[in-house]
Amino acid sequence: MRLSEVVFLTTLVLATGAISACGSAPASLNQLNYGLTLVPTNIDPQVGASSELGIPLRSVYDTLVFRDAHGQFVPGLASRWEVSADGLTYTFFLRQDVRFQDGTPFNAEAVRINLERVLDPAIQSQKAAFMLGPLQSVEVIDPYTVRLHMKQPFAPLLDSLSQVYLGMASPAALAKWGNADYQFHQVGTGPFRFVEYLAGDHLTLERNPDYAWGPSTYQHRTAQVQQIVFRFYEDPASRVPALLSGEADVMGEVPPQDAAALSKKPGYSLLPTSIPGQPLQFFLNVTAPPTDDLQVRQALLEATDRGAIANSLFGGSSPPAQGPLDLSTWGAFPTIPLSLYHPDGSAQLLDQAGWRLPPGGGLRNKNGVPLELEIVAPPWGFSPQAAEALQAQWQSVGIAVHVTQVASITELSAAQAGGKYNLIADNFSDTDPDILRSFYSSGALDNLSKVQDAQLDRLLEQAASTLSASAREALYAQAEKRIADLALVIPVRDYVNLNMTRSPVKDLHFDYAGWFPILIDVSK
Repeated sequence: MRLSEVVFLTTLVLATGAISACGSAPASLNQLNYGLTLVPTNIDPQVGASSELGIPLRSVYDTLVFRDAHGQFVPGLASRWEVSADGLTYTFFLRQDVRFQDGTPFNAEAVRINLERVLDPAIQSQKAAFMLGPLQSVEVIDPYTVRLHMKQPFAPLLDSLSQVYLGMASPAALAKWGNADYQFHQVGTGPFRFVEYLAGDHLTLERNPDYAWGPSTYQHRTAQVQQIVFRFYEDPASRVPALLSGEADVMGEVPPQDAAALSKKPGYSLLPTSIPGQPLQFFLNVTAPPTDDLQVRQALLEATDRGAIANSLFGGSSPPAQGPLDLSTWGAFPTIPLSLYHPDGSAQLLDQAGWRLPPGGGLRNKNGVPLELEIVAPPWGFSPQAAEALQAQWQSVGIAVHVTQVASITELSAAQAGGKYNLIADNFSDTDPDILRSFYSSGALDNLSKVQDAQLDRLLEQAASTLSASAREALYAQAEKRIADLALVIPVRDYVNLNMTRSPVKDLHFDYAGWFPILIDVSK
């Protein structure tokens, strides 16, 4: 469905009152209904990579450390930790009062089992294994002390250990259910228990009455609601009607025009939340003609009015992106400024590359071959609409664009493996700029640009192994400039998640990663 159709439908609903805010009986005050917008392929956080899985599961799992609202690390399951001067060993001193939701004690052995599971190739971890970097071994010092040995220094490690993808799972549950079925029977130490998951339909959590070891980032000691039911609303047009009918109490990724209209109605609140990590973006394939030509890639950047796209699609709710990292991310720099937009300069670059307009106008061609590009776009994050905007802008400089929309992460991965695209949209959220290493390093799994650049490899590896924050920032500034100089990506908009709540929901707030709600504090 096009954005215009979504806006028309919702405007009609809001204007006519076709669905009343009182159109259905309110859910129990003890139950919160939360709308999710994507069905992950695997919701085991140690296996899957989706941000969507973390929205419910951040409250099922605790992590060794947490990050507060300012990005500072605070104790979690580890009451304190020590890092050796050379950055090669991390020693965690664990809380001794924690039990998993199945009664299994949390201890150093549990940490060892979890981290070794993540590194086991058999589980095919899509994100968590990468986040552990050069972890060499996990040593149990005593029942409540565990030491991580690194092959080389890895600056993002504490950040990694603060994220849901490295949440601690019950060793007993892992052993009972095995890698394939554990995602349906998850057990953590968090403030909510995992009850059931019916893929594509709902996921249910219940309050953990025994929870008493939350981090300082939580305002409450135990959860304020008894049950949370998550349902899926992949079609953007379904999200506001779910809020209006009372079917959902909370909804993320509400379309911008819908959010602006609904926020004016009594009883509804808009909570825009910046998401660190990568912006909505299109990677340029440097191995597929004609984007294998640097001048063509530079011409595409100069032909793109990112400000106009951001304003058209997001109505001012998201700023236009200016680099391979969202500017809300630590270590992000505006290396692809908006002032780069220069259609005449784009035309000159294309002329220099041999792609010329025929006398009567139309498509540029080179030796009789028309200038045509293939864009692959997944259905989330307004990628298809952004692709259509690029299609319209580039047509004005004589470029034809064909947009292929894939329906799932699996299809997106298949398109990536095929490598026949010129541009492909994808993005991951992250709180550390090390996310760049998995997308721009030679041979990296998510190297969507297919780039092989020794200078970029060196900068990204050096940044990951440098412990000084200021030195890391300087290295990321160089790496992001190199990405811009090679014209590897067209960033579109910095990610802002438009969350909405309906009365009487109160005290919804999000962790440092932006995506994940602190559900222990939500009341109704």
